[in-house]
Amino acid sequence: MFNFSAVSDACIKCGKCIPGCTIHQVNPDETTSPRGFIELLGNYEKGRLPLDREAKEIFESCFLCTTCVQVCPNSLPTDMVIEEVRAEIAKKYGIAWYKRLFFWLLRHRWAMDLANKLGYTFHSCILKEEGLKRGLLPRLGLPMVKKGRLLPSMRSISFLQKYPEELGKGEKGRVAIFIGCLANYNYTEIGDALVSVLEELGYRIFIPKEQKCCGAPAYFTGDFSTVEYLAKSNIAYFEGFIDEVEAILVPEATCSAMMKHDWEVFFRNRGMEEWAERAKRVTQKLFLATEWLYHHTDLPKLLEGREVGKSVTYHDPCHARKVQGVWREPRELLSPYRLLEMEDPERCCGFGGVTIQTERFHLAEAAGKPKAAMIDGTGAEIVAAECSACRVQISNALYQRGSQVIFKNPIELIAEALHQQKE
Repeated sequence: MFNFSAVSDACIKCGKCIPGCTIHQVNPDETTSPRGFIELLGNYEKGRLPLDREAKEIFESCFLCTTCVQVCPNSLPTDMVIEEVRAEIAKKYGIAWYKRLFFWLLRHRWAMDLANKLGYTFHSCILKEEGLKRGLLPRLGLPMVKKGRLLPSMRSISFLQKYPEELGKGEKGRVAIFIGCLANYNYTEIGDALVSVLEELGYRIFIPKEQKCCGAPAYFTGDFSTVEYLAKSNIAYFEGFIDEVEAILVPEATCSAMMKHDWEVFFRNRGMEEWAERAKRVTQKLFLATEWLYHHTDLPKLLEGREVGKSVTYHDPCHARKVQGVWREPRELLSPYRLLEMEDPERCCGFGGVTIQTERFHLAEAAGKPKAAMIDGTGAEIVAAECSACRVQISNALYQRGSQVIFKNPIELIAEALHQQKE
């Protein structure tokens, strides 16, 4: 068992974690607050609290937004201990069949490619009503689709299938792209935009075809065997080309945070020091896309003085600003647009992971409503965030609100600005 008592004993119960806690904002109960989680975990380890279904529901209600970690005077890793106890919950109660199926697909790219193709065919050929075309799927008995909610569309071909492994003839160096599952299968325009930007900057592009999911969905759910498999597979694969590229660019905050931070933590918590060091080495060259583009290329200069007649508000993904400290770079690179800051850009959108989006979706809805209102209140035409999980959640929250604001990754907007200037 993980040493939960050490974290619990270090908590001084100051309450600084409570005001910004996503779950406490929508369910103001001491048990669903960071210090409440920590206290319960300490009691669980000491045998005072059974890991029953009530405890399971409490520990599965955390959004893992890491706001508590950011403000904690002792820097207690509340998110990490929640992830650890979820692994014990998974061992005791198992994982729902649809989650097991999803994680199996994440392990096997060929099967996920096939599922995507079948999903696209079903979505395009059978669902003919306008609402269904937009992603409002009927009641099929699956938690993700029976809520009458806006879901991302399927694409006929994934990003990884769309391009050759080597692209571009520039002379400024060679960079790799780790695309992320949502951008690979649902929001392929993100990868298209990143390729376009890199080619405009004069880089050669390597698209590693054997890359697998980063493991974040399984990690946040407690399926640690899948996390270990995916992390080890990716690390071994990255080691084969890491010295031949200047960087691995990731246009997804959750993926880059998982690889740069959680892989190493995961292996150290399991006593796998060799794998922790290997993870640390390969991820030294791994960057959130806007971070690297801002600090290591001429892109900021290329965008100077250019104007696109559109207004944008920027949402800070939890795994970008809070985990990686990336927030200024995307804003600077959106300089061609009129930036309208929302009231609280750091407030979590409420995506929360697979369990929140399925079994606890009422919590996601409650967290999404104030975020959508905040975005709408700016009067901006576009909301941007470097995270497709945020895109799923915010797009639905805006749709349910009846808002006309559209969501785009900042990389898409940057590519649009560069293209407009060429014309």
